Amino acid sequence: MITKENYNDLYAFLMVTREGSFTKAAGKLGVSQSALSHTIRGLEERLGMLLLTRTTRSVSTTEAGERLRQTISASFDHIDNELSLLSKLRDTPAGTVRINASSHAIRQILLPKLQQLTQRYPDINIELTANNGMVDIVAERFDAGVRFGSRVAEGMITVRIGNDVKMAVVATPEYFVKHGQPQSPQELTQHSCIGFRLTTQGGIYAWEFEKDGLEIKMKINGQWVFNESYHSADAVRLGLGIAYIPEDMVEDDLRCGRLIKVLDEYSIQFSGYHLYYPHRRQQSPALRLVIDTLRLTDTAV
Repeated sequence: MITKENYNDLYAFLMVTREGSFTKAAGKLGVSQSALSHTIRGLEERLGMLLLTRTTRSVSTTEAGERLRQTISASFDHIDNELSLLSKLRDTPAGTVRINASSHAIRQILLPKLQQLTQRYPDINIELTANNGMVDIVAERFDAGVRFGSRVAEGMITVRIGNDVKMAVVATPEYFVKHGQPQSPQELTQHSCIGFRLTTQGGIYAWEFEKDGLEIKMKINGQWVFNESYHSADAVRLGLGIAYIPEDMVEDDLRCGRLIKVLDEYSIQFSGYHLYYPHRRQQSPALRLVIDTLRLTDTAV
């Protein structure tokens, strides 16, 4: 079995044959000439054969030594080339960046911001996985994740990438004509509300409100439940009930009157999306570019 010491000894032997001198090889390796001579003698003893012929002026390989030199020279050259390529990979933006995020974050932030990045850097690949629950990005081999707020597990770094997200209670005009408009969150119990199932906890999201410093959580009822906000938006457009979703998802609907917003004075804002990723000494150039591209600037807040 070849040990680490064997590799070191073989490399020392190769350096002597290439330099043709123990003195020059020792200088390249950063060891003393006597230490290098001791290494070569040890290698010869383990192999049971003479590898080098030494004179006062030169060093040459024996037949066995020349055969060994030819065998290991190509291998070490290949290793050097691969290490050089790895160094270039370290410094060149390339490779795949895997990010876990909600569909809302993907549509509203990641896609719009990262599309220009991939156009400028064709060797960077972006893999986005839609998931509304909490995911162990390290265990699942993601490079980063996206969530509301900056509270994350220990050992994670967060970068704000989006403005605060305002929630809105909406329904179609036809629904409100038929059922009336709720005047307070408590009146939602009298309506058919479109539920949102939390992926991680598994329960139905209790709608959160706030007014005059008072926080209100309402457990809602209805015939329809989704685990994806965009499906809830589709359902509310069909008149299937009242939905509580990010306002930016239905801005066009509100503007043209397809949907009506109620209980606006009670609506809350979630702290903007944050990108989080493990604290590592080394980050790939591709991930660094993604982080810098997504980072929310002070002027954008």
